Amino acid sequence: MTHVLIIDDDPKICLFLTSLMEEMGHAHGAAQTISQGRILYQSRTWDLVLLDLELPDGNGLDLLPELLDVPEPPEVIIVTGTGDARGAELAFKYGAWDYVQKPFLLNEVTLPITRALEYRKEKQASARPVPLIRPHILGDCPSLRKCLEEVAKAAATDVSVLITGETGTGKELFARAIHENSRRAGHPFIAVDCGALPETLVESTLFGHEKGAFTGAGQRQEGLIAQANNGTLMLDEVGDLPLPAQKSLLRTLQERTVRPIGGAREVPVNIRLVAATHLDLDEMVDGHRFRKDFLYRIRAMEIKLPSLRERGDDIETIAVHKIHELCNRYHMEHKAVSSEFIDILRAHPWPGNIRELINLLEYVLASAGTDPTIFPKHLPADFRTARLDFDDQALPPGQTADTSLFADGDLPSLADFRNRAEKNYLKELLNRAGGDRKAACRISGISQSRLYGLLNKHNLSGFSAS
Repeated sequence: MTHVLIIDDDPKICLFLTSLMEEMGHAHGAAQTISQGRILYQSRTWDLVLLDLELPDGNGLDLLPELLDVPEPPEVIIVTGTGDARGAELAFKYGAWDYVQKPFLLNEVTLPITRALEYRKEKQASARPVPLIRPHILGDCPSLRKCLEEVAKAAATDVSVLITGETGTGKELFARAIHENSRRAGHPFIAVDCGALPETLVESTLFGHEKGAFTGAGQRQEGLIAQANNGTLMLDEVGDLPLPAQKSLLRTLQERTVRPIGGAREVPVNIRLVAATHLDLDEMVDGHRFRKDFLYRIRAMEIKLPSLRERGDDIETIAVHKIHELCNRYHMEHKAVSSEFIDILRAHPWPGNIRELINLLEYVLASAGTDPTIFPKHLPADFRTARLDFDDQALPPGQTADTSLFADGDLPSLADFRNRAEKNYLKELLNRAGGDRKAACRISGISQSRLYGLLNKHNLSGFSAS
């Protein structure tokens, strides 16, 4: 039997939905708060959750990642009366099936429920996917698992994939994972950093050239596209590709042929394109710095990688693994890692993400020398000082990190103090950004999904349309 969980604080909506579930032949449970919903959710396995966003003890989006953080998560349909398009957008990013706005007609809610349960039934009946080859992608947080699910889908097809994320999040590792799990795995994987190519050599490097095609072309050169034939071509930092090269590459992708500079004929090529960038390509299109038609071609599918600071326990997993890996590389005795050291790593904002972490661990191992255990003392002084500065910036405006900021009497818990400081920071951020979400992300250095999650956590209003 199918089991449906209803989490909604409106008694009339709860009664309507429970009656509807009975008519449709589904077992059901109902809760009117996040805390009640959490207890019911943990009591059994559910096939579908109908989740309201505005609940007495918080926003339903705060519960959504928890609902989906299980091996076989239920389908989730958001049911809300707020009409919050931003909330719906974030819910879809988290993995919600659909979004229904109150008040609704009977067919407006029964159809999504039916479709979601049909999809779940088909998904459970299908064969389980072959485990991914992912030797260098470490971690198991929900956001990473979601990306790996997208990698599996991409590997089963030949569609062009755009991988986005902050610098240092491992975009090339994910591009290689797509290639290594696809039918092209036995053929070349060619990666090129578009930002490192001189503008005058971009087309020659990609398409190749014939001898004498231009001054300095002393011999024929095969381009990277031809070298990737039957395999995968990765264009890293594709946002740095000049507009003329985008036009030429678009034609190559459409016609599946390439003409070297100075060549007299088209040469057939069969490549799979994976592009990556840390830039906002939609914003670049609006600014006429990136071709819209080229963006459509390279973004048949998009995988958005989470930043390291959004990956929770994965930080410890990556750090411990890399420390052992580096010890082996440098022929050092393996080292233990103190909990205090891990606590500092978790608290760091990691603007450079995994790349920054690995560089830091290289220093730490050199600093530790023959010491058997890694402690905070092995961190570079500027890193520890930067952390103190960061903690000071997290305090409420006008307050400094000394005991005078606390009134005589009970001392708040560290968690309560951090929550208060976080909320004050967000209020000031909203004020300085003037309600512009892109400006807020740029000032704070966090992703849009992370920002909306924090705003929902503290029940703060969102942004104006932009």
